[in-house]
Amino acid sequence: MTVNFTVTSQSLISAFGLGGITYFPHQIAEAVVDPRTANFLSTIGLPASDVFSTRADLKDPYSPEIDAITIGSRFDHYNIECPDESRPWWSLGYFFTSLLALDPESGKVYAFPEGADRYIELHRDVESLTFALIELRKVEIERENGSDPEELASRFREIVEAFDPTPFSDEESQWNLSLEEFEFGIW
Repeated sequence: MTVNFTVTSQSLISAFGLGGITYFPHQIAEAVVDPRTANFLSTIGLPASDVFSTRADLKDPYSPEIDAITIGSRFDHYNIECPDESRPWWSLGYFFTSLLALDPESGKVYAFPEGADRYIELHRDVESLTFALIELRKVEIERENGSDPEELASRFREIVEAFDPTPFSDEESQWNLSLEEFEFGIW
């Protein structure tokens, strides 16, 4: 199946370097996975940076009875309540102070903000997440070169919302909080 993505391997490599990309296996035993999501994760991958770290641990910190991929098992391990519908979702990694999870059936990306009692839909799919992370990397570079943070944040929001409005649809979204901190020079 040939799938065309707006985000390409080249755009991801240009932003993060080859060493800053994590690829995921295409075939996962007995898993029901949205084909577009599986294709993206195995051919394009996800970036790793200071603001987003993927969950692909070289050394699994969990004992064999814990499924480190699904968030339900991990939440149980840490005695954290996990909404029933999200138990089979996969841990993608951490974005600032939020755990990001993927609903493998729909392909949607959700955030579990630290200390919050709910999850937030963050992206329509992993391509949208990756697109936003590439755009954020561009903003970081421009800020280092002295560009105005408010102007950069405004442009970032406009570009990302044109691709997928989901990241900014919830007031408590990590994207909204992070842009606010960026504008005030907190990071």
